Amino acid sequence: MFIKRTCAVAAGAIMVASSAIAQDNLTPVVFGTNWLAQAEHGGFYQSVADGTYAECGLDVQIISGGPQVNNRALMLAGRIDFHMGGDMLQAFNAVNEGIPVVSVAAIFQKHPQVILAHPGEADSWNELKDLTLLIGDNGFTSYYQWMIAEHGFTVEQREPYTFNPAPFVADKRKGMQGYLSSEPYAIEKEAGIKPNVFLIADAGYSSYATTIETMADTIENNPEKVKCFVDGSLTGWYNYLYGDSSAADALIMAANPDMSQDKIDFAKAMMKDEGIVDSGDALELGIGAMTDEVIGGFYAKMVEAGVLEDGLDWQSAYTLEFTNQKVGMELKP
Repeated sequence: MFIKRTCAVAAGAIMVASSAIAQDNLTPVVFGTNWLAQAEHGGFYQSVADGTYAECGLDVQIISGGPQVNNRALMLAGRIDFHMGGDMLQAFNAVNEGIPVVSVAAIFQKHPQVILAHPGEADSWNELKDLTLLIGDNGFTSYYQWMIAEHGFTVEQREPYTFNPAPFVADKRKGMQGYLSSEPYAIEKEAGIKPNVFLIADAGYSSYATTIETMADTIENNPEKVKCFVDGSLTGWYNYLYGDSSAADALIMAANPDMSQDKIDFAKAMMKDEGIVDSGDALELGIGAMTDEVIGGFYAKMVEAGVLEDGLDWQSAYTLEFTNQKVGMELKP
């Protein structure tokens, strides 16, 4: 049983954010993200900062991911309790490999992957087919295969993206992959170009993203802890998007010295303006919503694109037991 109790925040934590000064009656929980601390993780930091997790009886530590960090592997090894997943392809691949990882909520209703283009060179999604596109290897084997199958893009127009925007900046006839809240801001600030930005989600790439993952054993053996963490996280996202996020932002910047308030503000605005978190089924079921229809539809698209094989037990990749409960919706203005 989890005991409700508020606790003070250790605001100066770096790399690991703790919900409270350690107390014997709080259950320690470690949550690993999949990248360096940023606004896209804001709801989790919010529930650390304002004591929401502690109210449910959890002492949550957030461990940042990064280029040399594989927090998902740490979860598989039993060293962390929850992990921030990418999109549903990761979940499907886990099933294919026999790894008992289960997605229990999806924070992003829309995938934040974007394609950038110079204004006047491609002013619509279809006009991107006239450009050379800089796409990384991971993107080429996943969403770009869907772009080929669904929209008629070609292998020949793709060039490898090395995560260096200089070729895009120098050549107006090139488009470039990006992350909604990152590359568009960097290109505008550093190169003085306000690019056209096309969300692949708006073109039909219907995967959820920024999921909460845990092990099947955790769900079976400690469902109350899973429910508490999910409920606390979803409440945190409402508070982060629609309330005072200053304490959470401070924790993010402490954990990631390269992060700044202007970057956070831009990312938060993009998430709200584009409905990344609070749109679609989340409008009725609450932030974190997942449905069989959306996940099954995305699986079918990936089979059609040749990214996944047919016959996968895709429904074992997730559970709806802990989400779709409208948790925190009353906090939305």
